[in-house]
Amino acid sequence: MSNTAEAGVEVVAVDTPALGDRSYLAHDGQVAVVVDPQRDIDRVLDLAAARGVRITHVFETHLHNDYVTGGLALARATGAAYHVNAADQVAFDRVPASDGDLIEVSPVLRVRVMATPGHTFTHLSYVLEAGGHAHAVFTGGSLLYGSTGRPDLLGQAHAGDLARAQFASAHRLAAELPESADVYPTHGFGSFCSATQSEGSSSTIGRERRVNPALIQPEDRYVSELLAGLDAFPAYYAHMGPANAAGPPGPDLSAPHRADAAELRRRIEAGEWVVDLRARRAFAAGHVAGTLSFDLDGSFATYLGWLIPWGTPLTLLGRTSEQVAEAQRELVRIGIDRPAAAAVGQPGEWAGGRALRSYHVADFADLEAVRHHRRVVILDVRRDQEWTESHITGAVHIPIHQLPSRLTQVPAGEVWVHCEAGYRASVAASFLDAAGRTVVAVDDEYPRAARAGLPVDGHLAHATAD
Repeated sequence: MSNTAEAGVEVVAVDTPALGDRSYLAHDGQVAVVVDPQRDIDRVLDLAAARGVRITHVFETHLHNDYVTGGLALARATGAAYHVNAADQVAFDRVPASDGDLIEVSPVLRVRVMATPGHTFTHLSYVLEAGGHAHAVFTGGSLLYGSTGRPDLLGQAHAGDLARAQFASAHRLAAELPESADVYPTHGFGSFCSATQSEGSSSTIGRERRVNPALIQPEDRYVSELLAGLDAFPAYYAHMGPANAAGPPGPDLSAPHRADAAELRRRIEAGEWVVDLRARRAFAAGHVAGTLSFDLDGSFATYLGWLIPWGTPLTLLGRTSEQVAEAQRELVRIGIDRPAAAAVGQPGEWAGGRALRSYHVADFADLEAVRHHRRVVILDVRRDQEWTESHITGAVHIPIHQLPSRLTQVPAGEVWVHCEAGYRASVAASFLDAAGRTVVAVDDEYPRAARAGLPVDGHLAHATAD
C-alpha cells in the first residue's frame, strides 16, 4: 500500500498513453483535487462521479508544451478554484499560485506549492499533505521516474540555464520532502517532454534519491549528459504553450460531417490530408490512392500532429464510427479540434470505383534476403540519436518528421523503409506510396536487423541471436 493510501487519501492516475502523460485526481472521500488534466475532461468528471467526490481545486504544474490543457474547462464545469503560477502570463482569471502557498482543501487535505523551475521557468510542484505530513508530491515535468523533464522546449538558448535549474529543483524536492513521499509526475511515460523515458509505474522520493541522475550525479555531468541526450520533439509543441496561455475551451467531440467517395477524392486532389486509421497491415493490403496511414493503435496523435502542416484540413477514415471518435479524442488533446470530414467502412467504399493501391510488408530477414538478388534503397526514418547509435550499413537516413518535405531526396528505386518497431515505417511508406514510389514497409523490431544478418554500424554490429 502506498504512503498516500495509508493517509486515507486516494490518488488515481488518469493515463494518456498515446501522449505519454498522466493526470491525477486525489481525494479524501469527499473532496478532490485534480492536477494537470488533459483536455477531454469527461474522463476526470466520470472518475469523480464514480468515487462520489466533489472537485474543488484544479492545479497546473506548468503551461504544457505537449498537450492542450483541460484545466480551465474543468474548473468552469465544476466551480473549482483554478491554480496557475502567478508569474505565467495568461488571458483568463485564475488563482495565482506562488512558492510557499498553502491551500487548505479540506480538514484532511492541504496542498503546498513549491517552485521547481527547469522544465519551464515557472514550473511548480504541489505537495499533498494530510494530517500535517507530506505524503505525496505532484512533480509535473520536474522530477520524473529515474529522469527529469527536458529543458529545451522554450528554445536552445535557455536549455543550459534550465538544465541547471532542473538539477537544483530535483535537489530541493529531495531535501525538503520525506523519503516516503510518493512521486506523481505528469511526464515520462512516452512523452517527448521527458529527457529520457521513465522506468516503472511508481516511485518515492527515497527511490529517486538512489536512482535519479539528477540526484546521484555531479551537476556538471548531469547537465552535460542531459543536453547531449536531447533529440527532436514534435513540431506541434510550438502551438501548445500559446493555446494554454489563452485559456482553451472544452473540446467538441461531436461526430464530423460524413464524406462520400467523390468528396474524399476532391479533398485528396486539393492537397488536404485524408488519414486512414485502420491497422497498418490492413492499409498496406489495400487503400485509397493518396491517403495516409496513421494506425490508431500506436502513437497516432504524436506523429500526425508532428507531420501535418498546422491548419491543414483533415479527414478521418475509420473502420467504425468508434474508431473515428477515438481519433477525435486524441486529436483535441493537441489542439486539432474539428476534422473537416470523416468516412466509415472499407476502402472499396471510399474509392468510388477506382482501383485501390497496396504495397508489401516485410521483416528484416526478408530485407537481408532480397538485397542479394536486386538493388534496393534502405530508408531509415528513425530520429538522429537512434541513427547515430546504430544503423544498417548503406542505409539512407531521413527522420520521419522531415520526410514529407524531403521526399524528392529519397533515391530512385524500390524503397524498403524501416524504423525501430514498425509504426513510423508504416507512416513513411504511406507518404512514399502516395507519391507514386514502389515501397516495402519493414514491420519489425530494429534489433532483429543484425540478427537477420544485415550489416550494422554501431553497438548492434556484433549482436547475435539470444
